[in-house]
Amino acid sequence: MSLLGHVASTRGAALYVVKIGSASLKHDNVFDELAAIYQRGARVLLVAGGAAGIAEHYAEIGRTMRTLQLRGGDEIRYCPPEEMPYIVSAYERVTLPRVRRALAARGLSSYTAVAAEGELVCGTANPPLRAVRDGRTLLVRDHRAGLVSDVDTSRLHALLDAFDVVCVSPPVACAAGGSALNVDADVLAAELANALDADHLRLVTGTPGLLADPADVTSRQAHLLAGEGARYARGRMRHKVRAAEIALTGAADVAITGPHVLAPASGTRFWRAAPPAPDVQLLSRSVEISSVSGDERELADYLVDWCTEYGIDAEIDLAGNLVATRGDGPQRLLMLGHLDTVPHRWPARWDGDTLSGRGCVDAKGSLVTFLETLAELEVPPWAQVRVVGAVEEEMTAAGAFFARDNYPADAVIIGEPSGAGALTISYNGLLKVRLSVRTPVGHTAGNGVSTAADQLVDVVHRLRAEIAAASQDAMPAVLGMDARNGGDEQIGEAVLDVRVPHSTDVHELAAVVTRAAAPARVEVLRATPGHATARTSPLVRAFSRAFREAGVTPRFLAKKGSSDMNTLATTWREVPMIAYGPGDAGLDHTPDEHLPAAEFRTARTVLAAAVAQWAAQVAPASAA
Repeated sequence: MSLLGHVASTRGAALYVVKIGSASLKHDNVFDELAAIYQRGARVLLVAGGAAGIAEHYAEIGRTMRTLQLRGGDEIRYCPPEEMPYIVSAYERVTLPRVRRALAARGLSSYTAVAAEGELVCGTANPPLRAVRDGRTLLVRDHRAGLVSDVDTSRLHALLDAFDVVCVSPPVACAAGGSALNVDADVLAAELANALDADHLRLVTGTPGLLADPADVTSRQAHLLAGEGARYARGRMRHKVRAAEIALTGAADVAITGPHVLAPASGTRFWRAAPPAPDVQLLSRSVEISSVSGDERELADYLVDWCTEYGIDAEIDLAGNLVATRGDGPQRLLMLGHLDTVPHRWPARWDGDTLSGRGCVDAKGSLVTFLETLAELEVPPWAQVRVVGAVEEEMTAAGAFFARDNYPADAVIIGEPSGAGALTISYNGLLKVRLSVRTPVGHTAGNGVSTAADQLVDVVHRLRAEIAAASQDAMPAVLGMDARNGGDEQIGEAVLDVRVPHSTDVHELAAVVTRAAAPARVEVLRATPGHATARTSPLVRAFSRAFREAGVTPRFLAKKGSSDMNTLATTWREVPMIAYGPGDAGLDHTPDEHLPAAEFRTARTVLAAAVAQWAAQVAPASAA
C-alpha cells in the first residue's frame, strides 16, 4: 500500500459528521446513504439522537419520564444525577445497538459509544435552571445538562481510521467530575465538526429543512446566510439552527436535511459568505462547498440541481464528473473544468468585491463561467456545447481521462486560470512517478549502512542530474518523501513530479527515469505530453475577437505547468484546445487565493462572446 498516494498531504479522507434524530434512525434509507458516503471514500462520524430510544427504554423498564416546564412554556426532560444512569442505559441498550445492527447489515464495521465514555467528549454544566411548577418559579440546581468544552480529537481520529463508521451519542463527561451531562445532539454534532475540522455537517430531521411555517412544507427556506435562521426556527428546530450557527464558525459546509434523508437538496443550506451581488452567487456557493480531490460529490450534486433549475440537461457520470449539455448538433465544443481542489482549511469570505477561498481561482471560477455561459447560450441546431466538471484533476486526472474516452469534441476550452485578459495556448507535459525502495534493517552505527531514506535521497539526486542531461528545460520537483521501519526491512517512498517541455518525449523521459532510479522501483503515475494550439486556430481567433469586443488587449500564454489539456492530448489529435478562466494562476494552491468580482465578470463576458463566435464560425453554408 502506498505511503504517499499521488500527492503528499497530511490531510486524510473527507470527513462527514452526520447527526440523525431518533425518529430518522428508524428509516433504513439513512443507513443506505451513510454506506454510500463511506463507499465514496469518506470517513463518517454519526451522532445519534435518543429521544425515541429513551422513551422506548423507559416504557420497557416501567419508569416515568421526569420533565421540567420552563418559563417560556417549553417542556424539557429533567436530568438530575440519579436519572443519568437510565439515560445512558437507554442509549446503550436501545439506540446504539440499533445503529450497530443497521450498519452491520450493510457490511460496515462500527464503533458506538456514549460520548461520556472514556471522556471522549467533556462538557461544563449549565447554570441553575429557572422552571415553573404549580404556577411558581423555582431554581433547579441539579439538572445535569451542559455545553461541550473539550473533544478528544486524537482518539476520535484513531477510531475513524480503525472503523468504517464511528457513532457517538449524548451524554458527555463532566469536566468538573460527577455524573454525566446531557447535551443537545445537534449541538454535539456541530462541536465535533469544528473540533475535527470536518468537511461536511448534516443535521437530519423529519421535515424538509427549516420551514417558515411549520405547518406548510412549501415554506422551506432552501438557502440561509449566517444569522438568518433564528427568525424561522420553532421548537426543536431552534437547536438545529443553533448548531448550524456554531458550525459556521468552522470550515464544514452545513445543511439541515430531511425528511429523513442526508442529501441537502430538499433541506436548508447555510452559507457563511454573503455575495456582494446576485451575479456572483453561484461562484460564492461553489467555493463554499468543500470539494478536495476525492470528495467532489457534494459540489457535483449542487451544480446538477442548479443546471436543472436553469433548464440544462445535467447528470453525474460513472467517473463522478458533472456533465451538462445543450444541443445535439454535429459540431461539438467541450468546456472541461474541474470540481476538485487541493486540501484547504479556511472558510470562504468576501472582502468587499473580492472572494477568498480555496478553489475560487483553481478552478471553480472557470467552471462557474462555463456553466453560466451554457445557461445563457442560444445553441444553434448545428452545434452541441458540453460542460464537464471533472474529478481528481489535482491528483489522477481520472475525470479527464473518462471525458477523453467518452465525450469527443471538435474544439476544447479548458477551465484553468489564465486571467480574464489572457489565453493559454500551450502547456508543458507532465511526468509523475512513485519511487519505492526496500532495504534490510541495519544498525546505523555499522560501517556502510544505507537506510531507505539515504537511498531515496541518492536516487532523487541522481535523477535530477539524469533528467537535466536528457532535457535541459525539464523541471523536476519532489512532491513528498516518506521512509520508515517496517520490522525486518525499511520502506521508503517518494513522489517525483517533472514538467516536461514540448521538445522532449514524455515516454522517453519516463524510460530514462526508470533506468536511472535503480535500485528504486519506479511506478509511472502520469505521463501526459505537452500540447500547443496555433494562434491561427479558429478557436483562438474566436477568443481574439471576443477580447476586442470587450475592449481587452489579450496576452497569449505558453505555460510550463500542465492541465487536463495534456490528458486529452494523450489520444486526441488535431483538436484545437486552449485554456481560459478568471484569476491569477500564481495564487493556485496558496492560502492567498482570491478572485475579484470584476475579474470574474470580465471572463464571463469574454467567454460568452467567444463561444458565440465559435458557433458562428462552424455554421454550415446553408445556415448563412
